[in-house]
Amino acid sequence: MRTFMAKPQEIQRKWYIIDAAGKTLGRLATEAAMILRGKHKPIFTPHVDTGDHVIIINAEKIVLTGKKLQDKEYIRHTGYPGGLKVVNYETLMRTKPEFAVEHAIKGMLPHNKLGDNMYRKLKVYRGPQHPHQAQMPEVWELRG
Repeated sequence: MRTFMAKPQEIQRKWYIIDAAGKTLGRLATEAAMILRGKHKPIFTPHVDTGDHVIIINAEKIVLTGKKLQDKEYIRHTGYPGGLKVVNYETLMRTKPEFAVEHAIKGMLPHNKLGDNMYRKLKVYRGPQHPHQAQMPEVWELRG
C-alpha cells in the first residue's frame, strides 16, 4: 500500500462563501482555516497547499461571547521605545472588523511560507457585497 501525496499541479480549487452574521469569531475562524488548509478534502497533504479560496462577508456582524468585547485586547509594538499599542476588541470591531477576522484566521494557519500562501486565498468583507461573483462561490454552512 502506497501513501497518497497530492501534487500542486493536480489540485482543483473551489471558492466558498461564509456569512459571518451572528457567528462566533473563533468558530468561524476554525472552519475558515480548515478550508484554507484543505483539511476538508480527502487528498489533504500536510506539506502541499491543497486548500480552497474563502470569502467571508458581513464581518461587522460577527459575535464575541462573554466579556471578550471589553476585555480582549489586540496588542502590537512599533519597534520604538514606548511603542506598545493596545486596542480593545470593542474599538477594533467598530473600526476594522475585517482585520479582527483575518487576524484570528491567520493565527490558525501554519507560520511559514506555506501558511502565507494559504492566507492569500482569504478575502474578508465588512458588508454583504463582494466582487467575486465571477468565481461562482458555493455557500459553506458552518457546523454547530
